[in-house]
Amino acid sequence: MGTRWRHLLAEVGRFLTVGGVATIVALFLFNLLVHGFNTEHKALLDDHVFVAYVVANTVGMLISYRGSRNWAFRDRPPRQADGGRLAFVIINVITMSLPIGCLAISRNVLGLADPVSDNVSANVIGLFLGLVARFYLFRTFVFRLPLHLPHLTLPHLTSGDPDVESPADPVSEPTDRSTSGRARPSAP
Repeated sequence: MGTRWRHLLAEVGRFLTVGGVATIVALFLFNLLVHGFNTEHKALLDDHVFVAYVVANTVGMLISYRGSRNWAFRDRPPRQADGGRLAFVIINVITMSLPIGCLAISRNVLGLADPVSDNVSANVIGLFLGLVARFYLFRTFVFRLPLHLPHLTLPHLTSGDPDVESPADPVSEPTDRSTSGRARPSAP
């Protein structure tokens, strides 16, 4: 297996680990808000299943961003001024519609409102669909690889000075600063 595939599999493993922790927190919080753990009292958001899902997954999203930025995609430095936070939130909000859609079909079309149906529709089927979409979108738009420009050429104004590089010359490192304030390129 090549280095590229090993790197991709390592990223996938870290992404799944971070996502797993965020999912466990969101799953616990969702079930606490909708179904409660005490059968004597009505759950806090029993009649507001979609609000509960959004609240629980917003907490999971915060955990996911920290873990993704600091560990899962640690080799991909931020390229946006905000560290990719806005793109991360937008992608999460868009992909959150997948499990919410599955939950809506389960609740409103199939008429299933029990804890097992809620969790299978939103936290198994919807989560899988959202997970695949988020991995691709995060790697593509938020945690992109840094640009490597090994053959960068910079256009310079030609002044007739032989020490000034022409636009076609590649950028070279300055080597001699001892005789004047201007760097002289090394000889080939």
